[in-house]
Amino acid sequence: MPTPLDRAMKSKNAFLAFTGLVTGVALWAIWGGDLFPSEQDPKGDPETWTREELRRWLAARNLFPNDGDTREQLIERVKANMRIPRQLRVANSFSTMDFLQRLARFLDRPLFPWKKLIIGFSVGQYLFEMFLGSRQFRVLQRTKPPKVLEKEVSQEVFDKSQAYGRAKAKFAGASGLYAQLQNLAIYHFDVLPKLWSLAGDFLLRFAPARFTGEISQSIVFVLGFCLLQQILSLPISIYQTFVLEEKFGFNKQTPKLFVTDILKTDLLVGILVPPILAGFLAIVKKTGAQFFYYLWLFVAGLQVFMITIYPIAILPLFNKLSPLEEGKLKTDVETLAKKLKFPLHELYVIDGSKRSAHSNAYFFGLPWKKHIVIYDTLIDHAENDEVVAVLGHELGHWSLGHTTKLFAISQAHLFYIFSLFSVFVHNNSLYSAFGFGDQHPILIGFLLFSDILGPLDNVVKLLMNILSRRFEFQADAFAKNLGYSNELARSLIKLQIQNLSTMDADWMFASYNFSHPILTERLKALDWQPTERVAEKTEDQDSKGVATATGRDEL
Repeated sequence: MPTPLDRAMKSKNAFLAFTGLVTGVALWAIWGGDLFPSEQDPKGDPETWTREELRRWLAARNLFPNDGDTREQLIERVKANMRIPRQLRVANSFSTMDFLQRLARFLDRPLFPWKKLIIGFSVGQYLFEMFLGSRQFRVLQRTKPPKVLEKEVSQEVFDKSQAYGRAKAKFAGASGLYAQLQNLAIYHFDVLPKLWSLAGDFLLRFAPARFTGEISQSIVFVLGFCLLQQILSLPISIYQTFVLEEKFGFNKQTPKLFVTDILKTDLLVGILVPPILAGFLAIVKKTGAQFFYYLWLFVAGLQVFMITIYPIAILPLFNKLSPLEEGKLKTDVETLAKKLKFPLHELYVIDGSKRSAHSNAYFFGLPWKKHIVIYDTLIDHAENDEVVAVLGHELGHWSLGHTTKLFAISQAHLFYIFSLFSVFVHNNSLYSAFGFGDQHPILIGFLLFSDILGPLDNVVKLLMNILSRRFEFQADAFAKNLGYSNELARSLIKLQIQNLSTMDADWMFASYNFSHPILTERLKALDWQPTERVAEKTEDQDSKGVATATGRDEL
């Protein structure tokens, strides 16, 4: 049954009201102080202030004076709070913020070895993930498929799947080591303060004086850092695309398309990063100790905005979306959507085959206007009923409120991240440990804080994977209750074969890395009883008549 939250998320009026609220708060957070400047604090000795001036000074710091307080009591409170730094006075009356400020003072210790701690976290995470990878690699050396798949998958397909899994595991180990060495080099050679200084020098030489502040320098720093990371990761990307994926028949990209994608990505980064980062930093600078409330609302509004513009302005830069042609598949999907009251606006086929032979299907859009996208590779290798079964699973996520719940959880996670960031944003010892003695850029603080947060985020990742696998089982059960049990099982097996996905997994590796249950677990939950080898049928699928795109202009 849908919850009140689910119904609210699917309501157009509620969604627009939430968007308007978030936008208003974000605009106020950035420009409100300039539009509605507060009265200046009274100057001099509090003993000479009037009662109203004393009350205004306390109210400006959220200390909420009582109407019955005498002038002497007000003077005593003002003097007591004058001894506390301003950033700590702002939220004295809020227990949560008071706790955060106490924690900030506790963690800001001179000579605290922050660099060693962060490097230790990074190396520890790398070693742990390599340990899990070694456990999985032993599973990938098995020579026989799991019993439930013995009648479904030929020995040749299983051997190729295992070989692909081992190749990806070796690549993950090598690329992980490469990334780890990069991180260590960045920390050891103080790349961050040097790059920050270069960004400042660039602005002084080439930019007008009004663009030499912290926000402008942060934008140049991020763009420069992204370019550096892209150059360093280019060999890895080239090998993965044109060697690893090519070897197993998945790569469909040409060198021209590969370079074009990089240039388009850089263009998007150049367009989107400056205003987003400027808003992020302006909120932190202008809203004081309570910035994380406004930052959270700003990012929530940004997510809504990106959901809106992604299919219109971003996706068409990389893929062609063509409406699905009239036929049985389109009729069946529309009938299913109508039965479930899914607000389907359009069915699209995406040309995923121009980059990869992997298959998928998904939906996107606003709560009252959804679009379903089917990969052309899925249509080419599955029967109509099997495609509908896959979409029945996807619509199960929507009908069961999984998307709403995951969105709510992501918002809680963002709030927790920004709340903890307030603890580190003014941590002098953290900045000093990484070579920032005189300057404390907010952006640098957030990057270092993200590294400190790594171990906690790994715990969150583990818990989210557990929840995600539970949701996948529920969506499978939803499709089963719609009458697509066998069709879904067959489509899962075909997808597994087509993608050469891992057919078995070490339990510890799967718990940490997999957001979906492995195939054997899903088939067991679907009560799958094999009657013929599905793998053999996939070879003849291309010869059948399949649904295709209409050839009309993309979205």
